[in-house]
Amino acid sequence: MKKLGTAEKILREAYKLFDREGPDAVSMRRVAEAVGITPMAIYRHFPNREALLKRVSDDSFKKLAIEWSARSQHTDITERLMALLEPYLDYALAHPHLFDHSFSVRREDARRYPEDFRSGKSPTFNIGVEAIAEGMRQGVLRKDDPWAVAMSATAHSHGLIALYRAGRFSYDEAQFRKFYLESLGRLINGIKA
Repeated sequence: MKKLGTAEKILREAYKLFDREGPDAVSMRRVAEAVGITPMAIYRHFPNREALLKRVSDDSFKKLAIEWSARSQHTDITERLMALLEPYLDYALAHPHLFDHSFSVRREDARRYPEDFRSGKSPTFNIGVEAIAEGMRQGVLRKDDPWAVAMSATAHSHGLIALYRAGRFSYDEAQFRKFYLESLGRLINGIKA
């Protein structure tokens, strides 16, 4: 196994803190202590805390995009879309702090719809758009703007997750997961040709 360099160790520990406690827990002092270096040593690798948080967030997006890409191999468009929307829920429930930072918190460096998305700056969103565009080309989905349809599906998914996490469902996780998938199935059936 390859030995981690200092930058990778910093990122690993920052990620752990972020994932467990949220972005406010990621201080240079706490990360340095976990890595076994001085807080000032971090600045050799990351110019400031914001750059470190951005890198943790960006790496998290890339990891999620790789997983989604692997799940998007279904030839059946309906199965492919469902396979893409389920990990969104998995990610939200397994990594609530990273999910919120990535998708729910106002940030200056956050991608903006439609410009940033249409220019391909979202590694996760692009995968959904590709599946929807493919479904439209195949005639399985109604012709429409694939970017707008992808944003509608994402907003639907995100809204359900936000309501569940805010305690607006009386369901346990298994019941909510079933409802979530059925609801997304209804949405996908509504855009079929």
